[in-house]
Amino acid sequence: MIPEDVKKQYTVTIGIECHVQFKTKTKLFSGADNDAREAAPNTLVNHIDFGLPGGLPVLNREAVRLACRAAFALNSEPQKFSKFDRKHYFYPDLPMGYQITQFDEPIILGGSIEVEVDGTKRTIGITRAHMEADAGKSTHPSGANYSLVDLNRAGTPLLEIVSEPDMHSAAEAKAYTKELYLRMKYADVSEANLYYGNMRFDVNVSVSKTDTLGTRTETKNLNSFRSVEKSVEYEVSRQIDVLESGGVIVQETRGWDDNAQKTFSQRTKEDAHDYRYMPDPDLPPIVLEQSYIDEIRNTMPKLPSDYRDELRTIDIDEKTASDIIAIPEIAILVSRVLRASTGEHARRVAFWMLSTQADNVDGTSESSLKANESQFVQLSQMVSEKKLSSTAAKEVLIEMLKSGTDPEAIATEMNLLQVSDESEIAKIVSQVLAENEKAAADVKNGEMKAIGFLVGQVMKLSRGKANPALAAELIKKQIGL
Repeated sequence: MIPEDVKKQYTVTIGIECHVQFKTKTKLFSGADNDAREAAPNTLVNHIDFGLPGGLPVLNREAVRLACRAAFALNSEPQKFSKFDRKHYFYPDLPMGYQITQFDEPIILGGSIEVEVDGTKRTIGITRAHMEADAGKSTHPSGANYSLVDLNRAGTPLLEIVSEPDMHSAAEAKAYTKELYLRMKYADVSEANLYYGNMRFDVNVSVSKTDTLGTRTETKNLNSFRSVEKSVEYEVSRQIDVLESGGVIVQETRGWDDNAQKTFSQRTKEDAHDYRYMPDPDLPPIVLEQSYIDEIRNTMPKLPSDYRDELRTIDIDEKTASDIIAIPEIAILVSRVLRASTGEHARRVAFWMLSTQADNVDGTSESSLKANESQFVQLSQMVSEKKLSSTAAKEVLIEMLKSGTDPEAIATEMNLLQVSDESEIAKIVSQVLAENEKAAADVKNGEMKAIGFLVGQVMKLSRGKANPALAAELIKKQIGL
């Protein structure tokens, strides 16, 4: 364990490269299916992906459109001119012997993302983002003397987003990757499913006691925010320990062992000249008209920052806002309710949906919710008008999420509508007071806590249908307060 006073002598510098899989139907340069999640190995491959002689790549137009959307989500805009290059290296899962990528003229240059850590806002710069085709996947069966290659992912369309080395702690790195994930999700660029590798993070870490950056290591293929955070923490401690022991840091690629919570050496890190980049002769440059760029800019959906601003207007605290925004379907629904009604109803719906999510109620995290915003507003109005108790409203909500039925019809069918008929509730109050003379006497003597018990008895006798506020008033009236 390195003492904290020693750690404080070092400046930590972090940069992150993120590979985002575009949500296209087909691959970047071939007509093969782009969804390899449950496919058998080597079944979503054609002659382009196999690298067979004579096959020419054809650029996926939708991938270009999604890259342009990503540019705006990164507070940048797409370049009018970009081109493809060949990055040469040899590995069994790369049948062409090179990767088609963008080297010196990518589709996105510049940009930024704002994050907040411990109440402090930080702006993380974006150096560039470029399109490229993914390689295949090699697996190494335990105890076997061979490896297996699956080319289903070969040619998968990716956007590699390269940050500036602007992060200086594991918490900042985690916050950045979370915000990047949300922006790609809200911009509808990617499914952003971390489990299936739709987003993967390569984390570069260096430490130094001077203004000169230290030698960096790159921990590759992290697929969770927690692994980003923990790998940075481990790597910072490891590098400081090496330097304090008189050793030197080797520039290398490292992997992450999630079970051991450690990084491990994989190979020496290559530099750009090792890849012998050259323009791809089979692919023409991408030239975008201003009208095309403007059309995409004008059709961009709201981003997480827009929803945060809306949630502040209805007095949602930052922690709750983060929980809401983490589930785009809920954030979008709350925004629609706010536009259709008032902050009171939007706020109530926000907490309802978070509650149902926590309770694992079916259908609350899917984009195909059967209920629409007008039904949510109607349900909230029923609570405001005291037609439903908060407990009954939750029951109606769960049924409404499943069926999309009108909330008042559900409440009527389930016999949940509150009774606000004063004469009817007065009869129940009389019965409760007669059956609970001691509690009634306590209230009369100023012990107002007992009134809650009496209201509870009224609710019990009315099977939850009595208006509790009216019941409390009638109790006081009949007692003579």
